[in-house]
Amino acid sequence: MKTKVDTTPKADIGDYMKVFACTAVMMQTVLSLVLSTDPSFSYQNLIGIIYNLVKFTAPAFIFGILYTTTRTTNQNSWSDYGGYIKKQWSALFVPTIWWTLTYLLIFPNVQQVNKFNDLPSFAWHFINGNAAPHLWYNTMMLQFIILMPLFWALAHFVKNNVNRGIWALALTIILYSAWIYFYDVEVFHGPHETSWYLLDRFFISFVIYGIFGVIAWMFRNKFEKFIKKTFPILVILFLVTFYWTNKELFNFGYPVNLGNAPYYKPSMTLYALLVIGLVAAISIRHINKKSSALPVFHFLATYAYRAYLSNVFWLQIIWRIFGSNLAEINPVLAIIACYLLTWVLSFTSAYVFHILWFKVKHSLSRSAVLTETK
Repeated sequence: MKTKVDTTPKADIGDYMKVFACTAVMMQTVLSLVLSTDPSFSYQNLIGIIYNLVKFTAPAFIFGILYTTTRTTNQNSWSDYGGYIKKQWSALFVPTIWWTLTYLLIFPNVQQVNKFNDLPSFAWHFINGNAAPHLWYNTMMLQFIILMPLFWALAHFVKNNVNRGIWALALTIILYSAWIYFYDVEVFHGPHETSWYLLDRFFISFVIYGIFGVIAWMFRNKFEKFIKKTFPILVILFLVTFYWTNKELFNFGYPVNLGNAPYYKPSMTLYALLVIGLVAAISIRHINKKSSALPVFHFLATYAYRAYLSNVFWLQIIWRIFGSNLAEINPVLAIIACYLLTWVLSFTSAYVFHILWFKVKHSLSRSAVLTETK
């Protein structure tokens, strides 16, 4: 596999995106559970505000994945696709398969939309992302992995050509705006809200973040200058857009329904892009200063996806042991305690399971070699 050699530090912008996104998305799950206990309106307000604050995770994940993948494989072509998929199979597909089975068999109560009742419905839930509240993202993200040659082609198309990069950005913004308008009219509280709900995990719904990730790496020097120059503006726009998203959510009234804060709105799209810009600013500053945080972020980014996969599993256990009762007594304390424990257990298990799986594979390989020798 042809890989472009670069001198980027151990952690890149993509690593920061993955860590921020994984850390924030666990809060979304906790907030949803605490809200299900029907807390007072004042607590619902707090939950809604925090939820909107961390509602950037899937876009940041996709931007980060495409940024890092473009950095390491932007010279790839179709001839490299087999090797790329083989690597991603063990890194992404295998953990997804195991954790999806775990949720369906151990915690079938966390299924979304409906429950499986036979083998065909089990298989459908296995692939459509309804096995757990967070697995819709896996269904969406893996589409980007499968379609990666399209993004390699984009990298080749815009390489060293600023005009092509600008045209790619402009066309993406126009077409994505049309998609968001279509989704808002037809799906979000529209005539096809239930029948077309799977469009929320169709890769087109997040393609703007993937394309922006590719462009950000291919024109990384210009991207870095842009982020540095516009940082104060990004902060102001972030605050304005955050107010906008909250106003939209609370306009629906009470009880607060977090489903009224989807990614597929102009406000949320702009908010996610602004957060991506701010996270990029932090990572650029760390990279330029060769911060001691770089290896920490790279380490966490390595296990972010696997930690993400497991977070609902650990939260379900925590919730059953004490979280549910604590939420009835003190919702804020429940949010803090459940979130911190979930984060620690998710990343710890991701690391431990990775080491154990490596040892098992190594042991099996040695056994196979010894058998062949005999």
